[in-house]
Amino acid sequence: MFDMVIATQNTRMNWLGSAALVAVALLMGAPDAGAAGEVASGSASGLPVPRYVSLKSDRVNVRAGPTKDHDVAWVFTRSGLPVEITAEFENWRRIRDWEGAEGWVYHSLLSGRRTAVVTPKNKDDLVPLNESPETTGSVTAKLQSGVLAAVRRCSGGWCRISGEGFDGWIPQERLWGVYPNEKVD
Repeated sequence: MFDMVIATQNTRMNWLGSAALVAVALLMGAPDAGAAGEVASGSASGLPVPRYVSLKSDRVNVRAGPTKDHDVAWVFTRSGLPVEITAEFENWRRIRDWEGAEGWVYHSLLSGRRTAVVTPKNKDDLVPLNESPETTGSVTAKLQSGVLAAVRRCSGGWCRISGEGFDGWIPQERLWGVYPNEKVD
């Protein structure tokens, strides 16, 4: 599990209420996404929303809303973790982590560097890391749930990832931090 400080239940409930109000406000002011299949752009950055990024710092405050006046809901304490940007408001980004928790962070605490978390079908399973992007390739390692990796590239349903002591190919569906069939160069 990641090093993450979780807020108290009362703070979590206050955060959920605030987040719901912010979400409603954003939805009311959000432009129409357009035709089916079209990716919306962030109003502040012009980049696609949703999109995956990673945490730039070893200490990232996640707030209940998009200002420093909002309470800190929890703190991430590990750089490089992948998060999904789900909304933008000025210099703030609403993010979701691999466990589904959502909150707001200041944009400068995020990096465009792509990382991913290994997600086996069953939590206790090990996921084979192959030498080549095919099931017949030799297995170079077996990774457990929650392993953090840098995403080097993805195509054809496979991603090349690397981390401390491993480098190889893994089925894209076994990663949280890349979209299904997303091409990453």
